[in-house]
Amino acid sequence: MTVAGQRGFAVSLDQKRAHIFGVLFLITFITSIPALLLYQPVLDDPVGYIAGAGHDYRILFGVLLELLLIIANIGTAVVIYPIVRRQSEELALGYVTARLFECTFILVGVVSVLGIITLRQEVAGASEGTVAYTLAALKDWTFLLGPGWVVGWGNGLILGYLMYRSELVPRRAAWLGIVGGPLIIASGTAVMFGVDHPGGSLQGVATIPEFLWELFLGVYCTIKGFRPSSPILRADAREERIPMPGSAPA
Repeated sequence: MTVAGQRGFAVSLDQKRAHIFGVLFLITFITSIPALLLYQPVLDDPVGYIAGAGHDYRILFGVLLELLLIIANIGTAVVIYPIVRRQSEELALGYVTARLFECTFILVGVVSVLGIITLRQEVAGASEGTVAYTLAALKDWTFLLGPGWVVGWGNGLILGYLMYRSELVPRRAAWLGIVGGPLIIASGTAVMFGVDHPGGSLQGVATIPEFLWELFLGVYCTIKGFRPSSPILRADAREERIPMPGSAPA
């Protein structure tokens, strides 16, 4: 196989990773937003939920969606790591770590919701109502600390900077992440200290750039992949040649 053919194969592999990366990002949207809506009966009135007839299948479907969200979140980091580490191995590892931290918070929230379902299936008393309220509050905090804070570091600052420097996507779009990340962190911190309430106007406005950034990544990478002119894609084509069976060394 010629050197040119080896280069083309390497770039093609990167583009396959890019498309998978985009699809996984879109899956995070498809799973996260509906899951939050499905949880509302539990989060709005946890005591009433365990005392009433309940909507267990609805809540369990939300749990399933969040489990798929965890898989998609980790998948975005794993798929892109071999590419962005050419730009910065430290930041690439930081992105993987941020995703894992985010997923840890999500998983704790999932367990909290499952705990409320278990309480509903038992005899509800005064103590069970207190525990249900506590678990619902814990779920709210996991949302604040995971998607409402850690995401600002991972998907915003780290991934935005990596995409900007590597030019894997248009640089103008990468600014959405670079700007949106700090806004997410600042608004999440404001909610933590009681300056704003969860889902308030401040947090809602601050979330818009990050929302657009992640949506852009999902759509752009799914349809177009990464920009072929990116320096780290060209470096990969030169330095990480993948020999084919029977091909002579270059």
